[in-house]
Amino acid sequence: MYASAFMAFLHHLAAFALVGALVAEVVLFKPPLTAQQALRVLRTDTLFGVAAGLLLAIGLLRVFYFEKGPLYYFSDVFFIAKLTLFILASLISVYPTMLFLSWRQTLKKGGMPEIDPARARRARMCMMLELTAIVAILLCAPFMARGIGLLR
Repeated sequence: MYASAFMAFLHHLAAFALVGALVAEVVLFKPPLTAQQALRVLRTDTLFGVAAGLLLAIGLLRVFYFEKGPLYYFSDVFFIAKLTLFILASLISVYPTMLFLSWRQTLKKGGMPEIDPARARRARMCMMLELTAIVAILLCAPFMARGIGLLR
């Protein structure tokens, strides 16, 4: 019982860290950026990625070892929706991450990378889509927790 509660705590902690990092990233990414701002965006995106990885790993541990088991969760429409939205948001996040990672060499040399306005708009749109997916995940969560989407 304590292990399950602790895993739920870790899962929520990772989720809040992910949302916090994404919101910080959105706030920080307002071109034109200084080198210091670009470095902050890059570090925040790294935190976002770590939180996403932990969230997925802890969530899967909960599904397979600490909660009701995979048969229960994978027969719930809202769990499938949450997992699908998480994967979709993860795929969408690749574009901004690749943009931010492309700045590393220039930042190491003390310069400021050129940020094409079209690429900046696409990265910002991706972040907004990620936030939208998170809101949809939050909508699915209470239904899943109450077993409303069970197919059996």
